[in-house]
Amino acid sequence: MKRLILLIFSASLLFTSISTAAPTLIPVKELKLVATVGNTDEINGVLATGTSIIVYGTKREKSYARAINFLGEEQWTIDLDPQLQSIATTASLDSAGNIWIAGSISQSIQTPTPTPNTTPLNPDKVSPASDDLDTSLRNIALWRIEPNSHVVTTYVLNSEEPVLITSLAVDKSGVTLAGIASTEKGNAGFVVSGNLSGEFEKPLMIGNTSTTLDSVVRHSDGSLTVVGSSSEVLNGKKLVGISDGIIVKISKAGKVVSLVRSSAVKASRNWNSASSSLLLGGEIISPDKIESAVTKFSSSFAPQWNYRFASTGQAFTSGSSFAFFASTGQIPQLAKWKPKSARPIVLTFDSKGVITAASSAPSDQREALGLVISKTLGVLCVSASSETISIFSLK
Repeated sequence: MKRLILLIFSASLLFTSISTAAPTLIPVKELKLVATVGNTDEINGVLATGTSIIVYGTKREKSYARAINFLGEEQWTIDLDPQLQSIATTASLDSAGNIWIAGSISQSIQTPTPTPNTTPLNPDKVSPASDDLDTSLRNIALWRIEPNSHVVTTYVLNSEEPVLITSLAVDKSGVTLAGIASTEKGNAGFVVSGNLSGEFEKPLMIGNTSTTLDSVVRHSDGSLTVVGSSSEVLNGKKLVGISDGIIVKISKAGKVVSLVRSSAVKASRNWNSASSSLLLGGEIISPDKIESAVTKFSSSFAPQWNYRFASTGQAFTSGSSFAFFASTGQIPQLAKWKPKSARPIVLTFDSKGVITAASSAPSDQREALGLVISKTLGVLCVSASSETISIFSLK
């Protein structure tokens, strides 16, 4: 009997020892370079189709898009509007493979109607701007590139005040643009939706003096989620920090139905990225440190799990599993991760928010610019060195 008790006691000690052992640290793998796509001052974003990487931006005051294959070889280049000054700031793909790019554009005295541009143009062949252009770029441009013929159709939404478009979401039911609109007292968040023929509804303004919107998600029920930052009272919710991150639910009818503030005392917070599963990425700037915030929210905007990482600020998310940011400090779950300077890293999470994998860009990369999903290559990370922008894959 005494021997049996001793064996049970010994077994319990063994179980306790195993269960309290330190968790295994996750090794950090190296991201694989796919292509270096251009200079930092000419590229605003990247998309991925099944066979190509789409790069878009502004060069010599003209917006352009170009496609390269997965070997970095150029397939085509298009001037989005060869006659008017413009900037291309955000983009998305629809289920049919159309490429949608949004930005701002100047206007001639006579506003053009949506017309296709059937000839791909070289962006280096710059046409001089005509004397009747409005160089304030106050109007909103939405370009659609057909995937096979590369025909460009341009839609223009006139705006009384300058608007910077920061996010674009498109699905089979329509398209939504979000951004920042200038007001007499400062700036407001801006949201406008339309159909796939470029017919827009009345824009919704959120705030009036110090509100920005950085990302928009379209939901299957027609509602929207927009995220960003605000330093003013919104929907009866008062400011807590220097600026608070905001999460706003907008109904199909275009009404604000709920608003949540993410706050930190004496800090500036912003949500700059939101995925369709409501995995949000953002930044927290405090007097003594800068962090990236990664939080998974429920459909009612209740936080399910969250992290803060020492970083340069912004964090980009995709799906329910990936976050990408420029790390500046140790991450306890990772083995041998102590960057001497800012270094982009992508983390993979499981459904409970546990970090399951990590991969980093080379040490010459300094800035995380975005996450892109490719049907062929999977998750693609877009980062920048001091001069160029590169794309890396997890595979």
